[in-house]
Amino acid sequence: MKRFMKWMTDSFAPRLEAFTNNIWVSSIQEAIMVAIPMIFIGSIITLISILQDFIPGMPDLTPITTFSFGLLGLFIAFLTPYVVMEKKERHKIKLLAGMTGVSLFAMLLNPTINEDGTIQFILERFGPSGMITALLVGVFVALVMIMCNKFSFFKKGSSLPEFIMDWFDFLVPIALVLTTGWVLVYQLHFDIFGLIVNIFEPINAVGQSLTGFLLFNFIGVVLYSFGVSPWVMTPIWYAIWIPAIEQNASLVAAGQDPVNINTFETFFSGWLGIGGMGATLPLVVWFLMARSKKLKSVGKATIIPSLFNINEPVVYGAPIAFNPLLMVPMWINALITPVIVYLALDWGWVRIPSQIFQLWYTPIGLSTYIMSGFNGLILLAVVLIIVFVVWFPFFKLYDAQELKKEQEQN
Repeated sequence: MKRFMKWMTDSFAPRLEAFTNNIWVSSIQEAIMVAIPMIFIGSIITLISILQDFIPGMPDLTPITTFSFGLLGLFIAFLTPYVVMEKKERHKIKLLAGMTGVSLFAMLLNPTINEDGTIQFILERFGPSGMITALLVGVFVALVMIMCNKFSFFKKGSSLPEFIMDWFDFLVPIALVLTTGWVLVYQLHFDIFGLIVNIFEPINAVGQSLTGFLLFNFIGVVLYSFGVSPWVMTPIWYAIWIPAIEQNASLVAAGQDPVNINTFETFFSGWLGIGGMGATLPLVVWFLMARSKKLKSVGKATIIPSLFNINEPVVYGAPIAFNPLLMVPMWINALITPVIVYLALDWGWVRIPSQIFQLWYTPIGLSTYIMSGFNGLILLAVVLIIVFVVWFPFFKLYDAQELKKEQEQN
């Protein structure tokens, strides 16, 4: 265990941090984070829609979701090259980069152009199902913009106004990007959007399997236990989660059963993120019963944030991070609970979430009921019992250690 801890601390964690600080990875993360409020809108509409059962004649609010969450791919196509240019401090071209990303993304959606000049898009392609395409478009646009950075039609010291020179110089990368899209779509007749979806279909299939579901949770928890925010996994997680919940919602709207278990809603609105990634709320409750003054204080200080699924204070304050005595039960829970949850949903004992609900700060239990009703609460009770039991012996050992330290200091 000591060797493993040393390797994780001295080798793995620094390399992972260097990777996540890479301009491309961090830009994708930031682009997704900027778009999160548009995802939240869909969640708020889900909450409000509950009132339709009690208020007759309440208007249909789903268009609000359609033109917020449903345009996520479009937003990502703009934000990704914009953020890369911002991080590269190429502020003059960042807005143009974003607009170019939108242009190429719309072209790759392969709209139908009618003889009368009207253009027909498939609206759902603008949304979560187009997220991978949007990310790839954003990265491609940013690369072209960077490669053309040193090109200029004008010599140094030209008497022309700077903004005029910029206009012409920016034409080259924009033309290269859009010409590439034109050749692929209108000359070679590639359905790039469909091709990208097909390429990533096996990845989505693995993500929706029991193994993928388990790995999603376990890898995030292990990273967190070494002090690395699990949100470094955002580009991978959201690329699978967002299209998955959209497909579930579409299936239910068509009168069919949802099929995708691996969604944000299952993780953080349902059964795994009890108090935050790693299911730390039960540990905080145990801390409230600690004999150690330190742990009791930690429990009092972190119980309110934990109820709203904010667990950084306990992860770094207890601490759980880099503390083998608390890391091990966190890992055990990360292996046991996903299996139970997955099987319960896969076997039809509990309804698979099919509504967009990404208000992660909604207390667990309330969000669980909204997602899966009474059966969901029964599954949550089972998960809670297991998590409480797993944390308990490790908590007792840690409490005894801290109590002994406190007694020796007095």
